[in-house]
Amino acid sequence: MAYDFDVLVVGGGIVGLSTAYALTRARPGLRLAVLEKEAGFAAHQTGRNSGVIHSGVYYRPGSLKAAYAVAGAAEMVGFCRAHDLPYEVTGKLIVATDRAELPRLRALAERGRENGIPVAELDPKGIADHEPQVTGIAGLHIGSTGICDFPAVAAAYARLAREAGAELRPGTELRAVDRRADGVTVQTSAGELRCQVLVNCAGLHSDRIARLAGDDPGVRIVPFRGEYYELAKERRELVRGLVYPVPDPAFPFLGVHLTRGIHGDVHVGPNAVPALAREGYDWRTVRPRELAGTIAFPGTWRIARRHWRYELGELHRSLSKRAFTTAVQRLLPVVTAADLVPATAGVRAQAVARDGTLLDDFAFAGFDPDAPRSTRRLVHVLNAPSPAATASLPIGREVARRALAALEAGG
Repeated sequence: MAYDFDVLVVGGGIVGLSTAYALTRARPGLRLAVLEKEAGFAAHQTGRNSGVIHSGVYYRPGSLKAAYAVAGAAEMVGFCRAHDLPYEVTGKLIVATDRAELPRLRALAERGRENGIPVAELDPKGIADHEPQVTGIAGLHIGSTGICDFPAVAAAYARLAREAGAELRPGTELRAVDRRADGVTVQTSAGELRCQVLVNCAGLHSDRIARLAGDDPGVRIVPFRGEYYELAKERRELVRGLVYPVPDPAFPFLGVHLTRGIHGDVHVGPNAVPALAREGYDWRTVRPRELAGTIAFPGTWRIARRHWRYELGELHRSLSKRAFTTAVQRLLPVVTAADLVPATAGVRAQAVARDGTLLDDFAFAGFDPDAPRSTRRLVHVLNAPSPAATASLPIGREVARRALAALEAGG
């Protein structure tokens, strides 16, 4: 086969672009292209989050999320500094508002210390010293948390990859994959391309791309929409930095929190409700085929049975601004519904197993040096929701390592 590229990366979010950046650094002269179906890059998860550089305090010690978030947070700060991108290491508060939350707060403090993260335990006065308008009975201050502009970071990855010779092709949708022992042929909206290795960083569509390539990912992306408000401009002074509730360990979402962004806006949210399309950023966006696939997946029903009480609360907050305001008032009692202005929603690409387990770690698949040669040509990123933006530099290096190993094995 005559190859157009050595490696094709599918997906122009922050993970795909960081992978391209890592590949160009690891292998100068590599023939590389990034395919993105949207007209621009970072259009989905990367461009629709609150910009938090996560410390790694929430993640199980020894997990990829813990290792990559802790390392990635420090690297992200260094990258922003080196490339003159806006960032700030603000620290954040995690606040307990009920005595029932205290054991979870203590466990979180211990987990943070196991992960090597600076954690300070606070009483109510300590909370007020950081955030005068926030109330709680106990809290944690996490010193290494920060904020940045992740779309700007993704644009920097793209620029650096392009300067090193990578081709960036927005507006190019992958439609079919034909893999053989000697390479991969893909059909795109712009024509046919041939490569030695295909890397799937398609985020909300990662499981679909894996199946299109003939692989069974073993999971399905079940989209959850996170709906945000923001504080009205004249009320932004109510929040100095980042304030989070104590999360429910049974669910991979952090609850409604308060986030002062790098450009001065204060996001409030998100909740977590089922999206009716993979890119369903509001209740009006319904894609019947995608919705039917989600409903037909056994894991969806098992999630519903396991977490229906939690989800009823999330749906109530989605449909009732009063209920959403009440949730915010647990942390910020002075806020009123009039202070909250609707903001851009996001959709989390959450991988779910058939038994209803929500994957709580980053997941990669595809290249296996012991597999038949025809399966060596693909690398899949199957689960990379938050804190993937924070961890994008180490994730990109790991995906690049696998892609280059696949390239060597298939050559």
